[in-house]
Amino acid sequence: MSDFWISLPDWLQELLPIAILLAVIAGVMRTLPRVDMGHTAAFRRRRALNWVPLGVTYAFLYMGRYNLNVAKTALGDAMTKQDFATIFMVGTLVYGVSFIINGPLTDRLGGKVTIIIAAVGAAITNALMGAVLYFQIDVDLVTSFTVLYALNMYFQSFGAVSIVKVKAPWFHVRERGVFGGVFGILISLGIYFAYDLGGKIVERLGYVRDAVGQVVVDAAGEKLVSVPGIGWVFFIPAILLVIWAVIDSFLVVDHPEDVGYTIDTGDANAYDDGPAESPRRMFGKMLTNPIILTICAIEFCSGYLRQAIMQWYLPFAKEVGAADGFVASNWGMVLCVAGILGGMFAGAVSDHVFQSRRGPVAAFLYGIILVGSGLMFFTVASPGLHGWLVAFMSLSIIGVHGMLSGSASIDFGGKKNTGLAVGIIDGFVYLGTGLHALVLGLVLPSKAQDALHRADPTDPANWWTWAAAMVPVALIGLFFSVRMWNARPPMKAPTPH
Repeated sequence: MSDFWISLPDWLQELLPIAILLAVIAGVMRTLPRVDMGHTAAFRRRRALNWVPLGVTYAFLYMGRYNLNVAKTALGDAMTKQDFATIFMVGTLVYGVSFIINGPLTDRLGGKVTIIIAAVGAAITNALMGAVLYFQIDVDLVTSFTVLYALNMYFQSFGAVSIVKVKAPWFHVRERGVFGGVFGILISLGIYFAYDLGGKIVERLGYVRDAVGQVVVDAAGEKLVSVPGIGWVFFIPAILLVIWAVIDSFLVVDHPEDVGYTIDTGDANAYDDGPAESPRRMFGKMLTNPIILTICAIEFCSGYLRQAIMQWYLPFAKEVGAADGFVASNWGMVLCVAGILGGMFAGAVSDHVFQSRRGPVAAFLYGIILVGSGLMFFTVASPGLHGWLVAFMSLSIIGVHGMLSGSASIDFGGKKNTGLAVGIIDGFVYLGTGLHALVLGLVLPSKAQDALHRADPTDPANWWTWAAAMVPVALIGLFFSVRMWNARPPMKAPTPH
């Protein structure tokens, strides 16, 4: 497949990924299963006006989050792997801890206000990171980016909470899995925007060009980087986020009642009954709820595995000489398609086969991840195969994450406390992300000549530690998914509106 891809004309390599992406989206939308809850056509149209802007805004938040990865690759020695690890680790910790504040804040202010805060805040911090590069400001790059990226991640942490907070009162329990998959389509686009569109921005603007527009190379044949040009990887998401913040301010509403509709969401869990309780009391209740704790344990594993796949496949492919293959060349599109298919599979099967139980689907998908990481371990010397293995594993882990954070958090947290529930669960996701960075940073092969890193990263056989670091976490995730096999919130009968 890699040789076939390289042999294609450049124009076809440009168009084929976009065509595949559009075909997948069209196919999924056409075959999207429906649960008849008695909604009117007018209600469905108004609901679409809510979730499409929210989903697109979150897609551009993703673009403004993972553009750091694209910039790191382009900047080369100006931002080393160690520099990137420092910046990303601090940002991840800020993101995870921020949920303690931003979850209850979203419950108080509403999802519309906080998605706008997320978009505007992330736009400002992205613009500042772009300005550091574009204007060549005389500051330490690692220090300035650590501070600015941490601020960016604080505002980013409002995004997922806001989307789920607005989603909760608009969808019945029986619909949340499928429509969580629809959101997954829009969210997965953000990964495509970050990696593939960001890569095209670097290709067009991030290299020094001569008088006739040709990219200048040095004596070793390497492209000369234009640091100011790479600033546009941050400026463009900032511009898009401001545009969608304005659109959200006009179209998004928090509750159907705000525009004349009523819907019985079917929630019958204890958290929605009676007057609202203090965030501190609710925080204690959720952390003693065995189902919430089980979801947190699964999502801790999801955060670890998602980043272990997403962050490290491209460095692996580059080091072992597989960077020209189809998967590596179109990593953003591959992750996007995986997110779309994984989200829709998880949501549809959960709602239609398992009557909105999330555990069986999570267990099945974790089984795929466990088998995939095991196959990676035993086929470590065949890097061409790894691309398709990690693509299938990405489909599974994104499916689990979207279903649990996007649907189960509402199911078991309730509408009143959705922000707090998502905050707790996503906080565990990013604790897992932090652990992944620590573990893989220690065990992966590296050119650094110290006591921990002596393996040659250009030899695929030395990457066995990558798979080995995923197998036990996949096994733990599978165990906890089986534990919540029969967990389902009690549901009331729907009422037409």
